[in-house]
Amino acid sequence: MLRWIIFVVIYIIFSFYGLQAVKTVTKASALHYLFIFIAVIVAGNFIYQFSIGAEGRVLNPSKSYAFGVLLAFMSLNLVIVPILLGEDIIRGAMGLYDKLVTKETLDIPSRRKFISQIALGIAALPFASLLYGMYKGKYRFRVLEYVLHFEDLPEAFDDYRITQISDIHSGSFDNRKKIEYGVDLINEQKSDVIFFTGDLVNNKASEMVPWTDLFSKLTAKDGVYSVLGNHDYGDYVDWPSADAKRQNLADLIQIQKTMGYDVLLNESRFIEKDGQRIAVVGVENWGKGGFKKAGDLRKATTNVDSKDFKILLSHDPSHWEECVIHDDYHYHITLSGHTHGMQFGIEIPGWIKWSPVKWRYKQWAGIYEKLGQYINVNRGFGYLGYPGRVGIWPEVTVITLKKGTNNA
Repeated sequence: MLRWIIFVVIYIIFSFYGLQAVKTVTKASALHYLFIFIAVIVAGNFIYQFSIGAEGRVLNPSKSYAFGVLLAFMSLNLVIVPILLGEDIIRGAMGLYDKLVTKETLDIPSRRKFISQIALGIAALPFASLLYGMYKGKYRFRVLEYVLHFEDLPEAFDDYRITQISDIHSGSFDNRKKIEYGVDLINEQKSDVIFFTGDLVNNKASEMVPWTDLFSKLTAKDGVYSVLGNHDYGDYVDWPSADAKRQNLADLIQIQKTMGYDVLLNESRFIEKDGQRIAVVGVENWGKGGFKKAGDLRKATTNVDSKDFKILLSHDPSHWEECVIHDDYHYHITLSGHTHGMQFGIEIPGWIKWSPVKWRYKQWAGIYEKLGQYINVNRGFGYLGYPGRVGIWPEVTVITLKKGTNNA
């Protein structure tokens, strides 16, 4: 109860400043009442959605949208507050100065209209961006292509094409046509193999049932391989029993197998071509910061030779720096996801790549190299929590393997 009281108090303070900006800019009382109405509806829906019974830390679509709309509305006020608060401090200081120096009655100067206009103008940017992210950004799929060179790549695999997708989070989807487009986009890459690096669902295997027909369409000459992500284990649900939780995981694995995916549970496979081979190693989730650490490199490579060319599928990129790059085996490429790029940031190719998630993960989006080994952190196909994306768009990664060195 205390947390809701604190939330309401903070929300009222921030909304009050937003209302003051609106009142200063326009005298139309209808707009003033509209602002108050929206503020009440946004807060009321958020409190309602997060107060009703839940099965643990489960964010269903209704809760996600309640959170997203609140975030957008609060972003408006978060920009306005420091600007108008700063103006209030200056106005108060000026009034106090006049009182002390001129000995006249304390007279606080009125708000200046252009300050409120500036505040509203600046605040409109994150507000509009967050609304756009929920309306269109979450399904703004893009294909990112990379070429990686390896001197020890088997010659038969020169120009071998890999498509990676990650973090489908099917429990968040709300637009079938957009998902159909995304699936078609993956197949259009005509890669030799497809790798999925975890988080098929948000919480439960049942979330994937309405989408199995679509994702069953994913095809590649050398197959579709997958691993588990932290959300696939059902750890964020209050299950009625341990057996129910185990059954949920078993159902999720079976769904993937039914779709034609080869699920690697601390296992490896070989892709052979013209008498040569590369190893595909898949580990269960391993992550820092309280996340499940079920990944076992030793178990996954029992039939893999140290000289094999190896591609590792590991959902959480923190695994790479903590365990992978210092392992006795040399993992040429690690494919991960997990971060979503926080679904928010700024990316201008060749200029800037930034997201707040960089303060949590050193490798959070794109290709990184260390000790002669590469990792690609996919930004994710779906979304979770905030039901949108701003600047960090959903991604289909295509990596082409080349034999030799990069002389470019």
